Amino acid sequence: MGDVTIRRALLSVSDKTGLADLAGKLAKAGVELISTGGTARMLREAGMDVRDISDITEFPEMMDGRVKTLHPKVHGGLLAVRDDADHAAAMETHGIGAIDLVIVNLYPFEATVAKGAERDEIIENIDIGGPSMVRSAAKNHRYVTIVTDPADYDTLASELADGNGATSLDFRKRMAAKAFAATAAYDSMISQWFAFSDQGQTFPSMLAVNGRDPVELRYGENPHQKAALYTPVGPHAKGIAQASQVQGKELSYNNYNDADAALELVSEFSGEEPAVVIVKHANPCGVAQAPTLLEAWEAALACDSVSAFGGIVAVNRPLDGPTAEAISKIFTEVVVAPSADDAAREAFAKKKNLRLLLTGDMPAPRRGGLLVKPITGGLLVQTRDNGAITQDELKVVTRREPTAQELKDCLFAWTVARHVKSNAIVYAKDGATAGIGAGQMNRRDSSRIAAMKAAEAAEKYDWPEPRTVGSAVASDAFFPFADGLLAAAEAGATAIIQPGGSIRDDEVIAAADERGLAMVFTGMRHFRH
Repeated sequence: MGDVTIRRALLSVSDKTGLADLAGKLAKAGVELISTGGTARMLREAGMDVRDISDITEFPEMMDGRVKTLHPKVHGGLLAVRDDADHAAAMETHGIGAIDLVIVNLYPFEATVAKGAERDEIIENIDIGGPSMVRSAAKNHRYVTIVTDPADYDTLASELADGNGATSLDFRKRMAAKAFAATAAYDSMISQWFAFSDQGQTFPSMLAVNGRDPVELRYGENPHQKAALYTPVGPHAKGIAQASQVQGKELSYNNYNDADAALELVSEFSGEEPAVVIVKHANPCGVAQAPTLLEAWEAALACDSVSAFGGIVAVNRPLDGPTAEAISKIFTEVVVAPSADDAAREAFAKKKNLRLLLTGDMPAPRRGGLLVKPITGGLLVQTRDNGAITQDELKVVTRREPTAQELKDCLFAWTVARHVKSNAIVYAKDGATAGIGAGQMNRRDSSRIAAMKAAEAAEKYDWPEPRTVGSAVASDAFFPFADGLLAAAEAGATAIIQPGGSIRDDEVIAAADERGLAMVFTGMRHFRH
């Protein structure tokens, strides 16, 4: 079966965008229009002749519209194999007319959930008849054209114009594939709502991971890999995927990944004094807070100016001109900000390849949700690392208690450390990172690398001593031995924040006491892999 001429169409939609225009073209071409409820009323108001579905089924719509299309005269017209003699005979015997085109989109379940509707309203917005028609038409795409997305109306109109009122099998195949994807996503939203919101499950027996509207990227993590960005189906936080790109080249896979890491970290400082985060390969290489964004940028850059080259910058305040001018002095891939003033935009306009992303509001750092990681033969799923501790929950385990400034630096370093790949060590002083050691196989080496970077910064900026001197140091997990702590002490740290919980905690605490260090335990680990 090749081309199929459209003689009879069934239209039943919730989203009526563009439908009147398309239906007008169909009617002008002599296509018989069949419709339901509100869709039929809208088409009549637009001046079109429409047959009610009840005229076809010889059965009234009932139960507040719950029952209207679930009828053999509808589904027989959709599912019949037209060139099968038995099917044709059954259609003749039971007075079933063929339906060549179905235009259906489904009840707005996602929007109903998103607006915070009550349970009864949510249940009423679970479409039954719509998905049934979509699936019937899509299954029988050899003879029936199914369209579920208003964005495809113009494509359908062009297909009919080019085909003298007929659609091709290739077109029907594409639309059928899209239709089954639509019903699958719709059902997954419903199942996940029941599992997570209605039943309060964390790990349901069936986990659906769905995305839509893919944007194909230039390549993946490496040039030989392919990549695309999908938007999650159902309610989700807004972030880099929804950001407005003001200027610059197309974002790459690595740009998205790094920009997301930068946004997640800078969101920790939402509503606080100006903060700047610099990220390279998904690890922060400089973070600072200061009275102004420009001062925060300068302090963050000073932590590791070598790694900052070609990095991603994120800020927690509207971006201003002086800060943008300063950022423009080094090669920067992406800048992420809630907004940017005219002076900042003008400064970046001189750097045509620099991507400026404006996010509006920032995501809540303690939001819930699941993280999914594919492994060979399975999916690893865990809840987001949204655990948090307050200053009052810290446990001082050394003889010396930390000073107020040391406590402040400890908490700042701890905030940064949870966003650094393990093993993570972060030195911080006066609201800025002094050195960051990331991704090492042992904690001692992370301590030494962070201290080395601090020493290099002191040499570059001609400081009298590295900023690790008098700093606080955070470790994302406990020190299994005293050597990591001793490396921090050698770098000049005076206060330590770590989870605790090692069988050698007493040994580590004794080493801290011997050197006059203050140390606090959080009781919470923040591994990041």
